[in-house]
Amino acid sequence: PHGTHKVCLDAIFEAVKALKPKSFMDECWLWLYRGAWQEWGIDEVEMAVPMSPDQVLAKRHGIFKHQSQKDGVVFQGTDAREFWQRAEDRNAETAQVYQQMGLASYAAMEAFVRWEY
Repeated sequence: PHGTHKVCLDAIFEAVKALKPKSFMDECWLWLYRGAWQEWGIDEVEMAVPMSPDQVLAKRHGIFKHQSQKDGVVFQGTDAREFWQRAEDRNAETAQVYQQMGLASYAAMEAFVRWEY
């Protein structure tokens, strides 16, 4: 992450570290996901959440409601797709990888890695 995202992620990491001694934290996990530009390597994924077409649409609407995603991508690079398009394509590609490995077919798949604190 960069900029504001990094500041926010660092704040979350510090808060979780500060709470670690609390007994309830024995049953808490922090799941990390990647943004629209890249995905975890399939060998890194610790939790994959299948998504139906309706859930993909709900995620798109959620992205539209996020103020920073309304006016185009700030760090776009050479990829002209909008944020929601990148996110949908990434999630669909992840689902395809799982399908190619012989697992069930889904419209999309969101991948997560557990942060060990």
